[in-house]
Amino acid sequence: MDFYLQYGHNMSPLCRELIGRWGGGTVVLSPRDLERNQLCSLAKEITAQGGRTLLDPQIYNPRANHPRLAGHDYFPKEYQTNLLTDGASARSWMTLLRELNADARTFAYILPGYYCQRVDELWLGVQELLIDTAASVMNDKPCWATICLSAEALRFEDQFELLLSRAESWNVQGYYVVVEHPQGQYLVDDPLWMANLLLFTSGLKLQGRSVVVGYAAPQNLCLVAANVDAIASGSFINVRSFSPNRFDEPDLGPSRRARWWYYCPQSLSEYTTVFMDVAFQAGIIEQFKPDPIIGDAYAGLLFSGALPSSTAWSEKYAQRHYLHSLHSQATTARRATFQETLDAQFLLLKTAERYVEFFHRNHVYGQKRDFENMVDVNRSALGILEKERGFALSQEWSNR
Repeated sequence: MDFYLQYGHNMSPLCRELIGRWGGGTVVLSPRDLERNQLCSLAKEITAQGGRTLLDPQIYNPRANHPRLAGHDYFPKEYQTNLLTDGASARSWMTLLRELNADARTFAYILPGYYCQRVDELWLGVQELLIDTAASVMNDKPCWATICLSAEALRFEDQFELLLSRAESWNVQGYYVVVEHPQGQYLVDDPLWMANLLLFTSGLKLQGRSVVVGYAAPQNLCLVAANVDAIASGSFINVRSFSPNRFDEPDLGPSRRARWWYYCPQSLSEYTTVFMDVAFQAGIIEQFKPDPIIGDAYAGLLFSGALPSSTAWSEKYAQRHYLHSLHSQATTARRATFQETLDAQFLLLKTAERYVEFFHRNHVYGQKRDFENMVDVNRSALGILEKERGFALSQEWSNR
């Protein structure tokens, strides 16, 4: 499974550095966070380093009023409700979007897709109008349909099964899936929601098309068992957990009191330096070090023999370490068969559970980013995936 960088606030230096370190990779560019000249300049640098780019149009809400996003020339202006059924209007701004994609050097089009509160005929009709319009405008490289679902829409099997049935006839080569988390959670504690995400994305993959899931977090590593092609994640929480409100809010940047979290890959949890200090005092700090395969290029400061909070550990190191670690975990997660991949995911959860229990016995906690309560959520979801889609995925696994 591949790993993409989901562009967010002030991520240009980070993208340049990580694409260079990895010797390639993909950045999903964000018009909300970049003006046109910035976006095109970054794309030029990324491709010069051997990287690739995609552009998320972010027309989840055509009425969105984020000043930078709405300022792009392709974004619908003076929105009218008849735009939902007006192919000519859609064609005009899709032409501008095609031009921006050319300047951004993208290797595929992410097509516009509106936020779906409920999968019904109205939303499906609008979605299909956008896809049909794009077919006549964006016909020089692969097209991926955006599927942006509310948290509620994914909880009901009849809704996502209807969507799977209709999507099979869409004239696209792949899907860019963006799903709202329940109650704005970062780590989702609803096993049915997680299972449905696996069932839905695996259903899309069984159509023989590419599937990329955006706004991902460590909990989404399990998507490898659904045969998903890639997950995308970014620096701050708002590019790891999707919220449609992000496209109406002004740029506030990080809080002055922001705490920079350390991501511990083996526990799938994150910890503030306050709790890393507890680990240091308890003499277990070495247990938090990442596997040598991942390396501690960005985390070494925390293991230098000094109290972690007294080191120069900062946003710069925390974000790079998180993304570098998740990149390593994602790109090594897929195995030769579905069963081997599933078994590896169960082992990952068992390992995380043991580390979390050990850390808790030593009074080290990840608070809202602690994976303790998510282990069984993901176990349940993977078990449901195996039961419902295991045979089909096993048959198709080698055909990817």
